[in-house]
Amino acid sequence: VQLQASGGGLVQPGGSLRLSCTAPGSIFNVNAMGWYRQAPGKQRELVATITSGGTTNYADSVKGRFTISRDSSKSTVFLQMNSLKPEDTAVYFCHAKVAFRDDYWGQGTQVTVSS
Repeated sequence: VQLQASGGGLVQPGGSLRLSCTAPGSIFNVNAMGWYRQAPGKQRELVATITSGGTTNYADSVKGRFTISRDSSKSTVFLQMNSLKPEDTAVYFCHAKVAFRDDYWGQGTQVTVSS
């Protein structure tokens, strides 16, 4: 079972992109969903998360620029990325924590910020 992510692409510095991620209906008891990213030669890092109760958490590097949200079904999350910088270039992975135990990942979507 894999999360379905979409929305990556190429954007100029200062531009915006919106990522979305949907957990399939076969996944129940999702505690939190979020986004991680991995740049070439670097470790995967947390970008933003949102719990089932609506609590959000952001990496310091994206605070004030990125916003995570979800739809009413709580099975789809969105990452609105504004004021993008070249250092935001990475493969972005959607993640879900289920039953406080299991981790589910999406396939990764490339975000490239370049002029």
